[in-house]
Amino acid sequence: MKSHRTDLKNIARRAMVERGLLPDFSSAAMAELARIEAAATDRDSDIRDLTELLWASIDNDDSRDLDQLTVAEPGAGRSVKILVAIADVDALVAKDSALDAHAKHNTTSVYTAGDMFPMLPEKLSTDLTSLGEGQDRFAVIVEMVIAEDGAVLSSTLFRALVRNHAKLAYNSVAAWLAGEASAPERVKAVSGLDAQLRLQDQVAQRLKVRQHQQGALSLETIEPRAVFDGEALTDLRVEQKNRAKELIEDFMIAANQATASYLKGRGMPSFRRILRSPERWQWIVEVAARWGEQLPSEPDAGALESFLIARRKADPLRFPDLSLAIVKLIGRGEYVLARIIHEHFCCNRGFAAATSLRRAGSPLAPSTYCSSTPRTLTAPRARLATRLRDFATNRHE
Repeated sequence: MKSHRTDLKNIARRAMVERGLLPDFSSAAMAELARIEAAATDRDSDIRDLTELLWASIDNDDSRDLDQLTVAEPGAGRSVKILVAIADVDALVAKDSALDAHAKHNTTSVYTAGDMFPMLPEKLSTDLTSLGEGQDRFAVIVEMVIAEDGAVLSSTLFRALVRNHAKLAYNSVAAWLAGEASAPERVKAVSGLDAQLRLQDQVAQRLKVRQHQQGALSLETIEPRAVFDGEALTDLRVEQKNRAKELIEDFMIAANQATASYLKGRGMPSFRRILRSPERWQWIVEVAARWGEQLPSEPDAGALESFLIARRKADPLRFPDLSLAIVKLIGRGEYVLARIIHEHFCCNRGFAAATSLRRAGSPLAPSTYCSSTPRTLTAPRARLATRLRDFATNRHE
């Protein structure tokens, strides 16, 4: 009998251990988990009640660890207020607890073909802190006012109580937004949700245009997903991008940038992922020359973006291969302290990239789509800087 799934689980577990990650929760962490019996209910006086807003989640069809909700409100002068709610797992996971220590060590949920190694136990990530439909949950809200041209006019963060009014799936929402299918049943069932989602889609398109004006690149890589029939691996399915996935992606990029601005505005250090000017630019120039395109001798994001757009239009089938080659030649990002970025790094503006970091129980984690929370830093700077450096020694890419 074939046991592909078990074999892949064992390989993934071995890889976790080899890279210094924790595939299992400690007995102390599981004992703490056993004492958590219900969702958080204690409310501080500064927590706002936003349960009446038309919050909805858009995720994979089978997702239960719902960690973000979105909602939009029209503003003055054709601006739109976007609110992104991030599951506040910190409401149940105490700082310096065994659960917090596990999350601090791994910093993210690890997804593999054979198994998923959650940053927090599924009792929390898929239930007691998950932003499930019809459930009132605490969340950290990233509020942004977006102008007609995609610029972020203002932003702030605060805690609130939210309620998911509709659990939606990427593929069905994307098909509806593209005019290829009727509205999903949950969209039809919630009054006003159709107009709400179309407004969010419009704002996401504004943000995307703005990102590319500022140097974002049009890259496309293949993301295969293993398909099992019991224990047997039967297929590899390519995950396709669509408008619903890009909507959430664009909002999360903006939310990360808003979080970074929030911390910077309060003089608090944070951990950022940056991309220096590509060291292998001349190799990228040679790649472009094979298709008769001439790129400048110095790194130029605009010129590279024009080349990529032309190649995707000319040969969409092979474009993911070209994208992968460009990604490798651009190089890997680096994690640095935010205060150091401006003092010691001179990045080519077109290629500079930074994201705020978020993790359960603290702000120290990579920007990933796992149950995680962007938290305000309250620790003294000296202790926080030490934690940031400790985090860096445990981060594996």
